[in-house]
Amino acid sequence: MSVDATSAVEPAGLDPEQTAAVVAPRGPVCVLAGAGTGKTRTITRRIAHLIDRGHVAPGQVLAVTFTARAAGEMRGRLRGLGIGATGPQVQARTFHAAALRQLRYFWPQVVGDTPWQLLDRKFAVVSAAAGRVGLSTERDSVRDLASEIEWAKASLVAPEDYARTAAKLHRDVPADAEKVARVYAGYEQLKVRGDEGMLLDFDDLLLHTAAALEEHTAVAEEFRDRYRCFVVDEYQDVTPLQQRVLDAWLGDRDDLTVVGDANQTIYSFTGATPRYLLDFSRTYPDATVVRLERDYRSTPQVVSLANRVIGAARGRIAGTRLQLVGQRPDGPEPTFAEYDDEPAEADAVARAITRLLASGVPASEIAILYRINAQSEVHEEALTRHGIAYQVRGGEGFFTRAEVRQGIAALRQAAGRDDLPDTVGPDLVTLVRAVLAPLGLSDEEPAGTQARERWASLTALVQLAEEQVAQNETIGLDGLLRELSLRAEARHPPVVEGVTLASLHAAKGLEWDAVFLVGLTDGTLPIAHVLGDSSSAPDTAGIEEERRLLYVGVTRARVHLELSWALARNEGGRRSRRRSRFLHGLVPDESPASRIAAPAKPSKKRPRCRLCGKPLIGTTATMLGRCESCPADLDVELLDALREWRLLTSRELKVPAYVVFSDNTLTAIAEQCPVDEAALVAIPGIGPKKLSTYGEDVLSLCRGRAR
Repeated sequence: MSVDATSAVEPAGLDPEQTAAVVAPRGPVCVLAGAGTGKTRTITRRIAHLIDRGHVAPGQVLAVTFTARAAGEMRGRLRGLGIGATGPQVQARTFHAAALRQLRYFWPQVVGDTPWQLLDRKFAVVSAAAGRVGLSTERDSVRDLASEIEWAKASLVAPEDYARTAAKLHRDVPADAEKVARVYAGYEQLKVRGDEGMLLDFDDLLLHTAAALEEHTAVAEEFRDRYRCFVVDEYQDVTPLQQRVLDAWLGDRDDLTVVGDANQTIYSFTGATPRYLLDFSRTYPDATVVRLERDYRSTPQVVSLANRVIGAARGRIAGTRLQLVGQRPDGPEPTFAEYDDEPAEADAVARAITRLLASGVPASEIAILYRINAQSEVHEEALTRHGIAYQVRGGEGFFTRAEVRQGIAALRQAAGRDDLPDTVGPDLVTLVRAVLAPLGLSDEEPAGTQARERWASLTALVQLAEEQVAQNETIGLDGLLRELSLRAEARHPPVVEGVTLASLHAAKGLEWDAVFLVGLTDGTLPIAHVLGDSSSAPDTAGIEEERRLLYVGVTRARVHLELSWALARNEGGRRSRRRSRFLHGLVPDESPASRIAAPAKPSKKRPRCRLCGKPLIGTTATMLGRCESCPADLDVELLDALREWRLLTSRELKVPAYVVFSDNTLTAIAEQCPVDEAALVAIPGIGPKKLSTYGEDVLSLCRGRAR
């Protein structure tokens, strides 16, 4: 049943809908909570309400989440409400942490003396199973097989049923389904170590916990006597295996509160399914259902765009969409920008971030979000060029990824061979492709998530080679390696609090004042493999999940939001891309003859050396304003003074020295000795914010040397 929110007595600090969820009668409660609607506040207040009214004791409540961070936040909120200050506390844990605790307690009753050990890294065991059936044991192939085994176990699919189920679901399998099934079976066999006992992976924790409660009456009675009330956060992300555990916990009881939003379901590749949330009222006909639609996170302008994004969704999940209502004051309208190529897009984003920083928005409150990790490379470069500190969340920086390091190592090995001809121009690109092919580069995008990520990163290396050839037709392999080395070195700043770079999946559950959603083209969002081709039909469910990814991305923004796309990958490349189909009807001017309003595009003319006049190639040369081979007129004493000033300034501000100025920027200042603001800002890495913060000090040092 749905609750009339206005009929409830409103506790302090809650809106009517939140109040309805908090004071709902003990029993099944389903809270459909949109992004930014205060779900954590609501469910912790509900737990506190049940305890305060004497319905349950703190130690009888088990609340499960999907991340340790969310569990920690819930425990903190409960402590703030005075719950569990003395005596037993509410147990707020992830599914796996709760199962691990229970299994350790009940194992002797269920299994006896047979020892077991947690297998937290399964790579070696999966690799051994793959080798037995003749499949690749390369890192990414094994990781894809491990992910497929995890999906099967989370979906309650046994090895003998895997191939049939994968075919029925048209699953994107990383290898022949029958061989994957044999790897799965072999993996399960290898975990049994005879007298040494058993290895249990994280999914086994859930399987054994469920079985202990299902098959052992004494265990079930003891557990159910201890825990009387259950809360599940992010219920749209529950897997069949997790639901089986939840059912075992509950038995024939119904004291359950679930919270979720089916339109934020973005992890189906792991086995997550919203069907338990969608079917909650069928499972519990007397359930109380409350909809939280007041968005306290984002401005009405961002909320309006989010509603329009998800409003175009189709299918059963879309039928539960929540019409969010923004509660914050008005803010700027989201902007849309189209660029000729990715470098232009990344440069414009970096310039926009520079303006936000100058206006007072902290770097930690700004994020660039993309669909796949390989897209970060061009933005890492642009941020580095503009002297903006950044951190990559949920992944590694481009040049620190294993496949990129392996690719560069292979190119270095090729450069050291004496049986290869000197190659320049297009022949260099061909050579790069040939060297990277054994590492996973192919003409067609492969199956498997990890294999696709590797392929995308190696493809980005090839595209970097194409970019360098376009700028210098005489560049050879040694020159390319020097440029890659310079770029890698420039992007290895200390870990600092800076602009966040993250994939849309890694951004779930987070929020920022300003968000840039980049690379929004068909083939990227939605991702290419769900679009189908001449031999396969589009994956309708997959396309709808990609739409939900965009929705999640939009709802991460509090105030500032820009959506952008590029028509080509490389500067001057063929403009063969088109903006994402999800943007249809959202962009203010849909006229094909009209260019999307975008920030003024910077000139693409290469900067030239201030000494010899040649075009500058490479990050270091650009920062210094001269070719690295040209003689430098370096004022060593000025450089020493600048370094001492930077050290003192960084200590005073309690930030790494890199955040003040990079070494290359200090060197450029010591070489050029600017004596006015115009000359100082002409040095790359010095924008308006750094000019206003440090300009007077730096110019004072320079003028002292100029006299």
